[in-house]
Amino acid sequence: MKKLLTGNEAIARGAYEAGCLTASAYPGTPSTEILENVSQYEQIISEWSSNEKVALELDCGDSIAGARSIVAMKHVGVNVAADPLFTIAYEGVNGGLIVITADEPGMHSSQNEQDNRLYAPRTISGNY
Repeated sequence: MKKLLTGNEAIARGAYEAGCLTASAYPGTPSTEILENVSQYEQIISEWSSNEKVALELDCGDSIAGARSIVAMKHVGVNVAADPLFTIAYEGVNGGLIVITADEPGMHSSQNEQDNRLYAPRTISGNY
């Protein structure tokens, strides 16, 4: 059966089909609807967090414990969550962790323009 989904609905559906067990987020356009849609799946424990750092720390802990987890935030939220993001990069996970950043390079509804792909640039040769 074919079904037309928004991008945020598709992310939520993908998290469900991939077996994610936990999800957290801090609301902010355009990423708010991701957790709202994830919460429709009873198999996924989802919750709002007090900020992006807390949201990422929750899902880092879950993924270290073996659960597949997803966390969502708008682009400037990655700046708030930078400490646990860098730490989990070298610490590693056991269950899998997806970090969704709703970037806005064109600055249509946010306070600044930012491209979070620059957090982890990669060259063709594989050097970081």
